[in-house]
Formats: sequence, structure tokens, C-alpha cells
Amino acid sequence: MAQSGLVERALAITPTQLFIGGQWRPAESGRTFPVMNPATEEKLADVANGGSEDALAALDAASQAQLMWAETSPRTRSEILRRAFDLLIGHKDEIATLITAEMGKPMADALSEVNYGAEFLRWFAEEAVRISGRTTVAPEGILQIFTAQRPVGPSLLITPWNFPLAMATRKVGPALAAGCTAILKPASLTPLTSLAFVRILEEAGVPAGVVNIVTSSSASSISAPLLADPRLRKLSFTGSTEVGQTLLQQSAQNVLRTSMELGGCAPFIVFDDADIDQAVRSAVIAKTRSNGEACNAANTFYVQRGVAEEFTAGFAKAFAGLQVGEGLTPGVDLGPLVSSGQRQDVARMVDEAADLGAERRTGGVVPDGVGFFYPPTVLGDVPEGTPILTQEIFGPVAPVTVFDDEDEVVRRANSTPFGLAGYLHTSDMSRVMRLAARLEVGMLSVNTGPISNAAAPFGGMKLSGMGREGGTEGISEYLECQYIGLPR
Repeated sequence: MAQSGLVERALAITPTQLFIGGQWRPAESGRTFPVMNPATEEKLADVANGGSEDALAALDAASQAQLMWAETSPRTRSEILRRAFDLLIGHKDEIATLITAEMGKPMADALSEVNYGAEFLRWFAEEAVRISGRTTVAPEGILQIFTAQRPVGPSLLITPWNFPLAMATRKVGPALAAGCTAILKPASLTPLTSLAFVRILEEAGVPAGVVNIVTSSSASSISAPLLADPRLRKLSFTGSTEVGQTLLQQSAQNVLRTSMELGGCAPFIVFDDADIDQAVRSAVIAKTRSNGEACNAANTFYVQRGVAEEFTAGFAKAFAGLQVGEGLTPGVDLGPLVSSGQRQDVARMVDEAADLGAERRTGGVVPDGVGFFYPPTVLGDVPEGTPILTQEIFGPVAPVTVFDDEDEVVRRANSTPFGLAGYLHTSDMSRVMRLAARLEVGMLSVNTGPISNAAAPFGGMKLSGMGREGGTEGISEYLECQYIGLPR
């Protein structure tokens, strides 16, 4: 009862309508769609089901507010973002409850996401007042070269379901800091957290039209008309590679600035000289964060032959000790996967790997009962060429495969079309630098777990996307460089 009361209190302060031009309003069609709890399979709320008319109304509002917001002083933009940070931290229990209720991750994990997500607001509040250009003399001495940074313009921000707060703050923060207006389109599985976030932005003093949110059960009904409208100047998308490729094609029509944070298949590499206990601890964290449903989660575990059994046995023992259950229950380490379809995909990959010779060291069987739960699973002795080694798993499943030397593991780790993150455990620092130069990943964690931080650039190579979010690099995605030449 206490848990349901916590959810009820969080829902009571969460809007369920669209926010367009500074007004909360129903969808033009009057339709709604349900948001479900993946742990109980019960409905949490009905949310406005926006359509193309609502999307264009949001673009109207963002376009009308663009000049005003671009001309707002950097200090004012900074202070609004800082107030939003303070408000978000002040409401972190309610926001974390929403994340757990609609996405499934344990409450401790959700609280961690709130803290992480809030940091993007604080970071970009500080970056807003540091946007700068440069001045220099042309080599011929006849021109003075000035450069200035100006906001790209109205931006469409499409976020995924796995980090419903952090992915929103990671996009809205730099957009607002740069002077861009925004239309936020959250995932239909987890819109409540984003709605609560926009309510906080409203309370923080974001002017009408600067931030708009359109929830919808049909992402294409929102994105297609906006990408076809020349008033939109920026698209930032986090999600699957397949959808990202489609959005890039649609963005080409108006030559939009685009940022894409797409799929991942992160290698977790353990050499013979690694601290195996530390590697196991890091592996558990890197695999189970957000129930394993993270694009930068460790995906395939490459372990050098001399320590393969020691690592696999320790990993399986640690996984077997994890508690699975509803995320609001104290002591739970892993919640449900986000949907029945997601669980089916994970189970299919595990069953296929077992059929091809992988050993279920722990887990690997879909449990009976309510909720989309899947047990933490370690697969040992996974043969090279097994599809699960090069597929994005998006669940608490860890396939372990053996390698012999550096050249082999680099070849195998680079054999996927993705290149988002990688994890490396070794005591040889010269090896760290060699592999950093050879592994095709945008981020490399060395002798630790996840390294995501608001002050660091997040992004990948190859089919994992383009552009960076966070760090000093993050705000540049929302700025255009203008060159002004003057005679000397």
C-alpha cells in the first residue's frame, strides 16, 4: 500500500496533457493513450495522444518564441536552467518514482538517473555564459577575422524510453543554453517523466513557447510534418539505428543539423593481468544499469583465456545473487524489462545462443507470473560467430567469449557495425593506450564501470551515431558558427 501511495502522489502532480505555447491542453483530436507499469501490467495514466496538428502548433509556438529567446541574455538563460536544476533535485523522489513506475528500473537506479539528469541542467547553465568566438588577423594582413556563435533555431528533441529524464535534460539543457527553442517528443512507453520535467521547466520560468512537449503513440505523426517544415532547424534523436537512419533521410530534405545517438554493442574486455574481482564488480554494474536496457551497457564480454573461467564463475555467482522484483520494493537490484516485446527479444537471443552451444551459467529462463521480468543471465563459452555477440541485447544478459591476444580481440570487438562504448580491464597502461587507438568506440571505460558524466562528451562512431552530448562539446550541436570579415 505504501508503494502504491508513493506512485499516486507522484502521478497527482504530473500533467497528462500537451504543453504548447505555455499552455497545457488536450490533443487536437481529444484522444489519449495509456501508460503501463511493466512490473504490474496495470495502467498508470492516460496521456494526450498528439498528432500532426499538435506538432505543427508546437512548431508555431517555438518559431514565434525563437527570436525572443535567442536575444535573451546568457545570464538569464543560465539562471533559468539553474532554477530548473534546483527544482528537479527538490522533487527527485517524485521523479524517481515516475521513472520506476513507467520504465521499471529499481528506485535506487532511478534516483541515480535523477541526479545524473539534473547535472545536465547545472552543467549547461554554466556553459550558457561561456559561448564565445575568436578574432584573428588574416595571413595577408588585410582582414580582421571575427567568428560568432548563434543559435541554430527551433529544435526537435526525440528521446527514448530507457532514460526518460536524463535523455530529456541532456537535450533540452544545451538547446536552451544556446538560445534555441525546443519541441520535446518523449517515447510513448515513458512519457510521464518528461511531462513532469516540463512542468518543472515551466515553474523555473522558461518563457511560453521556448519548450513545448507533444506526447503521442505515433512517433512518425509528430516527426514527419516537423522534418518537412523549413522552420525546424535541428533534430536530436536518441533511439534505434534503424529509426535514426530513417530520420536522417527525412532530415536531408531541409538539410537539418542532426545529432544521432543510436545503437550500441559495447565490448567488455578482460585481460589476464586484470584485477578479476574489480572486473567482476565493474561488469555487474556495466551490465545491469537500467536493467541492462542502456545503449552504452556492456554487451559482449571478451575474456582472455587464462582468466576466462575465474571471471565467468565470479560473474555468474554475482548475477545469481541479484534480487529481481518490482523496482519500488526495497532491496531489489533488477526490475522488469520495459515491455513484453522487449522480453521476448531478449529470451529469443538467449535461446538461440544456447542452441548454438553457449552454456547457461545462471538465469536464462523466462519466469512465470505478472510483469515483464527476465532473470540476470550469464552465458559461458559462447562460440565465435554466435549472433548474440554482435547484437544489441538491451537486457540483463551477459554472453562471455574467450580470446587469446590483442589482435584477435580488437578484430572481434570492431566487427560490429556499432561503436558507442567499450570497457577495458588490464593493469598494462601501454596496452590501454594501444587499444584506445585501435578500438572503434566513442567512449572507453578503463578499469571501472559506466563513465557517463554531464561534463564529458557522450557519443559514438559508425552506426552508433554522430555528434556529442554533454561536455563543452554538447552545446556546439545547437550553435552555428558565423564569420565576419572586416578591413584592417
